[in-house]
Amino acid sequence: MKSRKVVSLICIVSFTIATFAQNTQPIYPVKRVENPDMWRTDGWNAVDMAKKTKIRKKAKNVILFIGDGMGISTLTAARIFEGQMRGESGEENRLSFEEFPFSALSKTYQVNQQTADSAPTMSSIITGIKTDEGIISVDQNVRFADYTSVAGNETKTLLEYAEDAGKSTGVVSTARLTHATPAACFSHTAGRDWESDADILKGSKTAYDAKFPDIARQLLEFKYGNGLEVALGGGRSKFLPKESADPEYPTRNGERLDKRDLPREWQTKYKNSSYVWNKEQFDRVDVKKTDHLLGLFEPSHMKYEHDRLKNTSEEPSLAEMATKSVDLLSRNKKGYVLMVEAGRIDHAHHDGNAYRALRDTVALSDAVRAVVKKVNLDETLIIVTADHSHTLFIQGYPARGNNILGLTRGVGELGELDKEDSTDINQKPYTTLGYANGPGARKNERPSLKNEQVIDPDYKQESNIPFSAETHGGEDVAIFAIGPNAHLIRGSMEQNWIFYVMADALRLGRK
Repeated sequence: MKSRKVVSLICIVSFTIATFAQNTQPIYPVKRVENPDMWRTDGWNAVDMAKKTKIRKKAKNVILFIGDGMGISTLTAARIFEGQMRGESGEENRLSFEEFPFSALSKTYQVNQQTADSAPTMSSIITGIKTDEGIISVDQNVRFADYTSVAGNETKTLLEYAEDAGKSTGVVSTARLTHATPAACFSHTAGRDWESDADILKGSKTAYDAKFPDIARQLLEFKYGNGLEVALGGGRSKFLPKESADPEYPTRNGERLDKRDLPREWQTKYKNSSYVWNKEQFDRVDVKKTDHLLGLFEPSHMKYEHDRLKNTSEEPSLAEMATKSVDLLSRNKKGYVLMVEAGRIDHAHHDGNAYRALRDTVALSDAVRAVVKKVNLDETLIIVTADHSHTLFIQGYPARGNNILGLTRGVGELGELDKEDSTDINQKPYTTLGYANGPGARKNERPSLKNEQVIDPDYKQESNIPFSAETHGGEDVAIFAIGPNAHLIRGSMEQNWIFYVMADALRLGRK
């Protein structure tokens, strides 16, 4: 093992780029000078910074960021991915919220699930009550798809407590606003898929006949305070009647069967309100003159960040939605609660597409960074976490700076970078990233992969077990916190404890 110290990594990188670039993908360089003194200085600086951290206890505002499906492996890979986007090796990079002074692990199991879905996990975070699969902001006494069991078993959300206290509230997501994570903030239902009345008819005709309120309708009929002040995301079709053509895609119609035009009702219900469905309209919104803002930017989910960047004039970024929300909500002198979700991390993972999952994780980091710059951390608690993980894994023994999306290339016995990509027992190269299951499973013998193939944004990583869609993972996820009460985010936490940290910071919810 001592021989590994013979050649420094910086020398390896330089040598490799010069010698092997024609045969294999170049290694990303380490752009800082690294030596024992640097590691020692970094360590003591980290200790000193931790000692200087302020302990604040009462908050005026709470901002909760959710990276849907952002497990530990996603964080690690996204950190490296972001650094490599800048031409650096990436391992030393830190996502914006990894700079927060307090962190913990969150146990994501739910009442009847060891590996849980988004409905009970987000309900756990936003209400403080763990519950069952497929149901939203109701307790475990509710039977899935049985609307008659909902009444009396609703669990009050942090946004509902906040509205009762005179605070403003907002929900932002790159997924449909009626999807499980944002829906848990304002709705209570026995079926996470009951996003429109047409969805209820598909899932339960008895619930449809009884006119049980769908999730989109519950957003408009929010019963607390003066309603949500901000709701930005996708899901336009869930709010428009089937007789109405979509404003952006004229060949597509809404899907509501009750003929209700909910965006129009939003503007009628709230004074000084706005409804927008594209970037130009969004940019024109004057938050000083707008009390209620509804934005629905796609019939279904908003675009992945990679695809949004191809035409940034079509819809706002997560950072733009989050910062405009803060500007609007902060007009309330009593404070606000805002939930911001990077919902499409989850969708890319389900599709076995690591590139888009990592790019959307970086977009979440960008949104957190932008919001931190706008708020007063002496009065604002910010928490960043995930509802659950995914089966993404990081494997092999890749060298420092190896493309996180590329084929694996290791380090030889003498510390030198291998000339060729690493291979399996059949002499086939493999990628560093893969999934335990999903659509990337190969029916026959593994193919001989090429770097240009696996680093393509559309590539679906190989998986072990063939599924049409990759599944969630059941391991703990991370929590990061800064601001008042952030010091209570520590150790190994039950996921529902996050609610109580937020509620206590706002002095809400304790009987």
